[in-house]
Amino acid sequence: MIALLIRWSITNRVLVLLGTVFVTCWGLWALNKTPLDALPDLSDVQVIIRTSYPGQAPQLIEDQVTYPLSTTMLSVPGAKTVRGYSFFGDSFVYVLFE
Repeated sequence: MIALLIRWSITNRVLVLLGTVFVTCWGLWALNKTPLDALPDLSDVQVIIRTSYPGQAPQLIEDQVTYPLSTTMLSVPGAKTVRGYSFFGDSFVYVLFE
């Protein structure tokens, strides 16, 4: 079956080439005509809050910046998940909304 298909493709190279060009052009046309509403945004709505506190240890940043900010963000309407991370000199709080 496959040998027959290969043999036919070799003997009819022009038809195979024309078919390939036709399918490629049709695909490009369809891609341009696809409305944006057909491709919805499936990612979560997210806000990242970055704060800098240069030269400070992660524990100090956790106590003075990350924890108070995380607990405050929990009370924001529509907040689903709040995650806080502390590093040397930086704090990141990720807020995911519904």
